[in-house]
Amino acid sequence: MYWYSGKLIESSKIEVGIDDPGLLYGASVFTTLRVYDRSLDSGKTNWGGHCDRIRCSLARFGWQMPDWERVRQGAETLKADFPVLRIAIFPDGREWIVGRQLPEDLTDRQQSGVVAWLAEASQYRRSLAEHKTGNYLSAWLALREAQQYGAKEAILLDSSGNWLETSTGNLWGWRDGRWWTPPLEAGILAGLMRSQLIAGLKSQNEVVEEKPWSADLVAGFEAIAYSNSVVEVVPIHKIIKKEGESGRGGEQGKLTDAPCPIPHALSSSHICFQKLRESITDRLPFSQIG
Repeated sequence: MYWYSGKLIESSKIEVGIDDPGLLYGASVFTTLRVYDRSLDSGKTNWGGHCDRIRCSLARFGWQMPDWERVRQGAETLKADFPVLRIAIFPDGREWIVGRQLPEDLTDRQQSGVVAWLAEASQYRRSLAEHKTGNYLSAWLALREAQQYGAKEAILLDSSGNWLETSTGNLWGWRDGRWWTPPLEAGILAGLMRSQLIAGLKSQNEVVEEKPWSADLVAGFEAIAYSNSVVEVVPIHKIIKKEGESGRGGEQGKLTDAPCPIPHALSSSHICFQKLRESITDRLPFSQIG
């Protein structure tokens, strides 16, 4: 079941033209939101923020705006069955909305943290990184590769080896008594949860450093997490780095562990995560974050 071009479709298949640029080139922009309290108007859902992000990308590309009332109608229809909605808009203004459930292990991820893999190869770098376009191939490839090593997330790097973001969210690191996150100028997505966290922390007089994540900076982090609008904030308790991945000159089947860029254990229950909770307790239900 999904919503497409003004209609609710009771099917798992979609019909598009063979010359559709969305099919041929991934020409679409999208946003993924979590519906809180079964309401698009809940402040936690941030419906306006998600629509504004789509508007900005459409305007930047010179694409047609959708019928926003129809987009709202589709989201209202699907939210009764799905707590997570992915809203995509094509260049001619057509809307396509699909729903899904929250990850079954979300509470465990929030409490215990996850393992992340460093995706260093150039093929994992996103194009038009400041926009959420339908061409998410590089991030998808990185996540699939990470899963082969037992990791739940992939961390994307730039050509200089600086850490940028994960395949699905923004990065957060704790050191020197404050939070650090890569700057937008580094070529990352301006995540809506990232913006909410920064605003919430600063309202509590917490310092947030938006600086490039060099190897030296990363080596000093006591705790690391990633954020997005669906999972909220998830700690990363272990970073793995593999040498010899296919596509980088290594022989498949002969992968070896490389030295971890962080020479000490990361905590998934550090007091810094409490600071995140306290910074926006009036905005998001962070009671489950460990």
